[in-house]
Amino acid sequence: MWADDGRPVDVPEPKVRALLADLLVAPGRVVPADRLIDDLWGDRPPRNPAGTLQARVSQLRGILGGRDAVAHRPPGYALRAGEVDAERFEALVVRAGDSTDPRVKAGLLADALALWRGPAFADFRDAEFARAAIAGLEERRLAAVEELAETRLRLGEHARVAAELAESVERHPARERLRGAYMHALYLSGRQGEALAAYEDLRATLAEDLGVDPGPALKELHQAILTQDPALAVAETTAAGPARGNLPEPVSELIGREEAAAEARALLGSHRLVTLTGPGGVGKTRLALEVAARHGGAYPDGAWLVELAPGATTGVAVLADTVLGILGVPDEPGVTAPLDRLAAVLRARRALLVLDNCEHVIGTAAELAARLLAAAPGLRILATSREPLGIEGERLQVVPPLDVPAGTAPEELARSSAVRLFVARAAAAAPGFALDGGTAGPVATICRRLDGIPLALELAATRIRALGAAELAARLDDRFRLLAAGRRDAPARQRTLRAVIDWSWEPLAEPERTVLRRLAVHADGCTLEAAERVCGDPGLDVVEVLASLVDRSLVAVSHDGEPRYRLLESVAAYGLERLREAGEESAIRERHARHYTAFAERAAGLLRGPGQGPALERLDREGPNFCAALEWSASNGFADLALRQANAQSWYWYLRGRYGEAERSLYMALAAGGGDAARRAEAIAWRNGMLMVAGTGEDTERLRLEALAAYDALGGGQDPLARARAEWFLVYVHWPYGDLAANGARPPR
Repeated sequence: MWADDGRPVDVPEPKVRALLADLLVAPGRVVPADRLIDDLWGDRPPRNPAGTLQARVSQLRGILGGRDAVAHRPPGYALRAGEVDAERFEALVVRAGDSTDPRVKAGLLADALALWRGPAFADFRDAEFARAAIAGLEERRLAAVEELAETRLRLGEHARVAAELAESVERHPARERLRGAYMHALYLSGRQGEALAAYEDLRATLAEDLGVDPGPALKELHQAILTQDPALAVAETTAAGPARGNLPEPVSELIGREEAAAEARALLGSHRLVTLTGPGGVGKTRLALEVAARHGGAYPDGAWLVELAPGATTGVAVLADTVLGILGVPDEPGVTAPLDRLAAVLRARRALLVLDNCEHVIGTAAELAARLLAAAPGLRILATSREPLGIEGERLQVVPPLDVPAGTAPEELARSSAVRLFVARAAAAAPGFALDGGTAGPVATICRRLDGIPLALELAATRIRALGAAELAARLDDRFRLLAAGRRDAPARQRTLRAVIDWSWEPLAEPERTVLRRLAVHADGCTLEAAERVCGDPGLDVVEVLASLVDRSLVAVSHDGEPRYRLLESVAAYGLERLREAGEESAIRERHARHYTAFAERAAGLLRGPGQGPALERLDREGPNFCAALEWSASNGFADLALRQANAQSWYWYLRGRYGEAERSLYMALAAGGGDAARRAEAIAWRNGMLMVAGTGEDTERLRLEALAAYDALGGGQDPLARARAEWFLVYVHWPYGDLAANGARPPR
């Protein structure tokens, strides 16, 4: 499930998932409560079946957004779902059946099949309530596959059909219509022997499993292939002419975007405006061109690319004139306003416009799209932009970076689309380059540190020949100098990594630039509270600016609990450069350090009570920020701040068993020199205690006495409670980790 804004919606509890599946078998229709109880619990119902079912319904309502989502209608419940893929699939298949244009039919069927992301009701394949629905959907899916294959044969796409049907034929070896389309495609692709072998394989399967022969239609096809009947070639001559348009022919394979392309094609089947959004270099244009090329057959009047640039900001009339020129409509100076003339031209057409790079002319592009969609009912628009157009009817699809590997295991690298893209482009730049034991680690590092951004990976791949994978990975701290040479035929904004981010930075207003560069001091993201504390100024609405930066795809936001805002590593590196240029780095890093020190001190007070669990989780999430704040404080003369933070986190480190991290951090804070003497004594006690726990081999009694001596040196200024806590901790860790014989002879006081 996905929410209206495209976020995935999780249904974690198994019985609630089963309830949702049961209601989805017949969305909108009432399912009796007795049947739901029987489907969910079978012969082991709960003590209070009706009450338990009602509780599960309440849980599902909460997930789906309210009471209206699951309506109570005697004698049971009905699901009021939004868009259901199965229903959209059925509608597209019906529309395809009504179409007489093979290109339109092929486009509609392709869109219908793109909605399938796996088996129907995959989690409930063995559930009795889902079996009939699964069988029906699977049969209609296979029928659509067969219909699409036959339609594409009419369009002359023989090789493509043969390649796509091979797996389906293997899964359904006795399905005659499917086998017939496969045989026909093989024959028309010049593979007569394989076509005849496919027939023999079917004949043997039917004889062995069912004791029957192939049907008359397949026998006739077999005979026609044997005799090379000229009638079989009709499929090649009846294909409709190529779709009109100006889409460039891709010169390289699109890697890792299969699901995104299928989703975009499906969205275009049910929405007239789809906007692909995402950060710079993520591949929005390349994905849009792939979708338009594969979807273009659904538009008899063509798929047309309109490349927008900052120069188009002169107004919607100029942009409309540009589109008229792309469509080949002759000029009529002074007759009609360009936008009205363009609307009139498109009103009677079924066409697809690809509006590329809308972000620099967002207002003009939005006005053009709104006017054209209102005037031309057969028009579809696929836009690419780093922010939404923000007009009625727009459906957003966020294009994420390619998935990156967490480790270096071969099977994990093989699954990573970022690795596959990098290796393919590196092999093209440096023939002989391959992913092996020597390159796996560096390649995984490169893909992670470049955040899976396709353009960054392609720029990096060009350096493989000169540097090799290991040296390239080691030099990514200087990424803007390293990745400063791309393809000569690429647009200027895509030739270097810096140019990619400059393209997004230039149109930002000053408040947006201020918040973006200040966000860069955070490590692995931050909460809204942290963003306001660190990035804010009087009169600067950080919340509003953050929302704008999220819309512009410069800041990513996750919603696992409270919202968390994160910059891609390359954007963060760029932001730090801008922060230094503005002369703000020291002041903002101090704000960052003070915020996270105060945060750690507040959390430390919760670790010894009922709030321990949530406090531990929040401290876990902010680990990279604590580390960055402590390192900066200790290295820049803020010794007291470093001591406060290290002391505040020490009990947390102990509870999590992270003794080595605690020891290093406490040494760092103490090595800064200076700071409050009482805080230094506390840090020494924590450090020595962690050394005892870690079993470093040092004399534990000496460590204990050394720590207490630091408190004694404070004289009358020491806090008795602080000393008592330190002594308790030192004795507590000394008892199990020190000299066991000595401890047994002299119990701790």
